[in-house]
Amino acid sequence: MKPVISVCHLNHYFGREELRKQVLFDINLDIYSGEIVIMTGPSGSGKTTLLALVGGLRSAQFGSITILGNQMCGASKQHVMQVRRQIGYIFQAHNLLTFLTAKQNVRMSLELHDKYLEQDMDELAADILNAVGLGDRIHYYADNLSGGQKQRVAIARALASHPKIVLADEPTASLDKKSGQDVVKIMQRLAKEQGCTILLVTHDNRILNIADRIIHMEDGRLIKEADEHKVLSG
Repeated sequence: MKPVISVCHLNHYFGREELRKQVLFDINLDIYSGEIVIMTGPSGSGKTTLLALVGGLRSAQFGSITILGNQMCGASKQHVMQVRRQIGYIFQAHNLLTFLTAKQNVRMSLELHDKYLEQDMDELAADILNAVGLGDRIHYYADNLSGGQKQRVAIARALASHPKIVLADEPTASLDKKSGQDVVKIMQRLAKEQGCTILLVTHDNRILNIADRIIHMEDGRLIKEADEHKVLSG
């Protein structure tokens, strides 16, 4: 089985000339279809940078990143955009458009895909919002939703188009324990139902139990398999 995410000898720098600083060092990582992989590590260790490179949100500089069989290093903007359409993104800041309802926020993600243009996108958006437990909040604007509800809308938006990969950056950071657990369980259930792969960055030790694997970043270097007991107690 070929990995859906394959990172090989990846190095990354910020800045130029005398201000140039290396932030990722010889990263090697393979993630396979259907896996839920959690990446832990202290602030500034390079987790979000790696996630952004995998998701095509930053351009890779040195090494190789292959996503769903597509080489991202040196790829054209158009090619990167085609790959990005197969990825769902969930961020700590839910990034909902406050002038749209929950359903309209989710519908926007469907409108990016030609295959949904002939379908009832309102119905599809409502169905996924029902799946995340927001059937009674479909017509609510973001400002009228709680933090946990906003994050559920963000999950619905990310998963509505049935992406092959979901990338999540600190999705529970602003949530209380119960809301955080609810959110990741929804992600876990829907991802398994849809057969997609999740790479999730977190500082939240309370959600590590959903992972198939835990990897750890320190000072821009990746520890392939974290000691789960150490991470939980650290």
